[in-house]
Amino acid sequence: MAKLLLEIFSEEIPARMQARAADDLKRLVTERLDAARLAFDSARAYVTPRRLALIVSGLPTAQPGITVEKKGPRVGSPPQAVEGFLRAAGLDRIEQCEQRETGKGVFYYAVSHEKGRAADEALAGLLPDALDALLWPKSMRWGRHRLRWVRPVHSILCLFGDRVVPFQFAHLTAGASTCGHRHLAPDRFSVTGVADYRAKLKIAQVELDSEMRAGAIRKELERLAAAEGLRVKPDEALIAENAGLVERPSVLMGKIDEAFMGVPPEVLTTAMRTHQKYFALEKADGALAPRFALVSNMITEDGGAAIVAGNERVLRARLSDAKFFWDQDRAHTLKSRVPRLKQIVFHAKLGTVYEKVDRMHKLVDTLVRYIPAAKLKRAHRAVLRCKTDLVTNMVGEFPELQGIMGAYYARHDGESGAVAQAIAEHYSPLGPSDRCPRKPTSVAVSLADKIDTLAGFFLIGETPTGSKDPFALRRAGLGIIRLILENRLRLPLLFAFEQALRLQEAGMKKRAVALAREGAKGDRERTQRLDDASETDENGGALKPVLDQLLAFFADRLKVYLRDEGIGHDLINAVFADRVEDDLFRLTAKADRLAAFLKSDDGANLLVAYRRASNIVRAEEKKGWKSNGGPVDRGRFEAGEEHALFDALALVRSVDLGTVEASVFDGYLQDLAGLRRPVDNFFDKVTVNADDPMLRDNRLKFMQTIRAKIDAVADFSKLEG
Repeated sequence: MAKLLLEIFSEEIPARMQARAADDLKRLVTERLDAARLAFDSARAYVTPRRLALIVSGLPTAQPGITVEKKGPRVGSPPQAVEGFLRAAGLDRIEQCEQRETGKGVFYYAVSHEKGRAADEALAGLLPDALDALLWPKSMRWGRHRLRWVRPVHSILCLFGDRVVPFQFAHLTAGASTCGHRHLAPDRFSVTGVADYRAKLKIAQVELDSEMRAGAIRKELERLAAAEGLRVKPDEALIAENAGLVERPSVLMGKIDEAFMGVPPEVLTTAMRTHQKYFALEKADGALAPRFALVSNMITEDGGAAIVAGNERVLRARLSDAKFFWDQDRAHTLKSRVPRLKQIVFHAKLGTVYEKVDRMHKLVDTLVRYIPAAKLKRAHRAVLRCKTDLVTNMVGEFPELQGIMGAYYARHDGESGAVAQAIAEHYSPLGPSDRCPRKPTSVAVSLADKIDTLAGFFLIGETPTGSKDPFALRRAGLGIIRLILENRLRLPLLFAFEQALRLQEAGMKKRAVALAREGAKGDRERTQRLDDASETDENGGALKPVLDQLLAFFADRLKVYLRDEGIGHDLINAVFADRVEDDLFRLTAKADRLAAFLKSDDGANLLVAYRRASNIVRAEEKKGWKSNGGPVDRGRFEAGEEHALFDALALVRSVDLGTVEASVFDGYLQDLAGLRRPVDNFFDKVTVNADDPMLRDNRLKFMQTIRAKIDAVADFSKLEG
């Protein structure tokens, strides 16, 4: 057994591409090892900014031999068939073949034994193929070489045990040497094996394992912060990114000028993190400290003083710009910026951001009615200002701060805390782990934003397809679901979306009229398309297909959300059934209660009885039986169990369960629970498929009645398990 060591040494690989490249290299090589019959004990890939490495342990020194069998013609076949088989098998005489009884006759078999190749010979063939199959998100060429790689490759090291595997990859030939740290130990050195490779890299100031580099960064960050009585703002992603930027991490701490501490902390941390990869430090009370930490790839004689000073100068320039933007932006109120939203196109078919805000402003009139304690005036003020930070200098420089900066500017303008918070939160929740707004004004503005977006894109046919969702509509849908369920809102979705769609249509018509006035031919054609898209009858008939699409879309999103809450998608399907149910809170409450009912003995046994009744009816319908449409005839009952079940079914109330409240839903489930014993007794004592045709027909109607009564509560046929 021996170890394989492979290293591709190059210029700096972008940190964001490193983890995937390491995984891909391991997968591509191990797949080819399996195909080449080279079993191994373990394989692990490593990556640093300048090298991609793979170590495979427990490889055999040679491929195992194999026996190859080829089935030939039947014994006694014509000579032409036998001769053709011998040529194909590479044999001279039929005596070289075995004769075997197969149960279908005696056949010739050509059996050959192939000796396995030496492992290093097999590796020399499969490794170039694996490297050639490695794809990068972005690649480049350099010099006159035809090789495409993420960055220029300088050398390849490949050892099997202590022997070089001298394969050729593009213009490079694998050898037994590599280089150390770019600055601290740049000289090339030879390697004799895996242990020697690891040891010499340590000496050459290179930590091969990215997890070890990340751990060293984390430990040193905590040590330096604790020495100052501070703590590091948690940021595992930034630690991982820095680990991908250095081969020998050295953590240093710098100072932020007090002049910049009046700038919002989100601006400071974003400027440090996004542009400089610095770590923010916090005081014990969570306030941002005037300190930052950086990760250097160098060890200097002055303890990093020059490096810290240089980074402080860079950060000072960056934060000077941020402070300038902060001061300049506060010279204008958010309200005064609203007209500038006309300059930002939201979507070519849906108008500008100004038009979107106008639609949201009208939509909250509907929404606040369903949000307890929501104030329309506050919601209007928040909607009018929620997008205006898009035209500020700060958000232009730091787009990730949209909403957050709007809240700061709103407070500076004297807006209430509720309005400012709504501006900050109106994009939330951005994902399943993001905090969901809870304040009434925030909920109203967030719902208006997301409902308007979904209504617009569904109206113009830009719906999610497969894995493609360029406008993040699934995320918006899940956000609406969370806003409704986590705030226990009784919002009729179809009504809200109908209002949003009508506002979208009105905007389309308005733009169409404006275009028509321009009089250009191209504009007239576009006007016609917009008119066609916005046509509707008095009853809103043209909107119904879009509303149906939206309801189906939310049913799918709801299943995804509730799956994490422990409610199966089949329960949602059962409660939805063919009913129009757009009150998501009531729907999920019913699904929750149905799930609890089915876990009880009554529910589980009733489900079995339902399926038994359904299967009997379905089987007879396949044979041609059809109900005459009349009711079950009590006069044809022969057994007491039939009378008992008939009386129990009569006690199950009939109601439109699409509108009944979830709290009342329990009563109908209890009605169904009362059927358990009569149904069980019926099946124990009564034969449905009786010899008498009239009796059999009456009992089959009984089965239909059982199924219909249960399906009135939920479509039990959609339940699984």
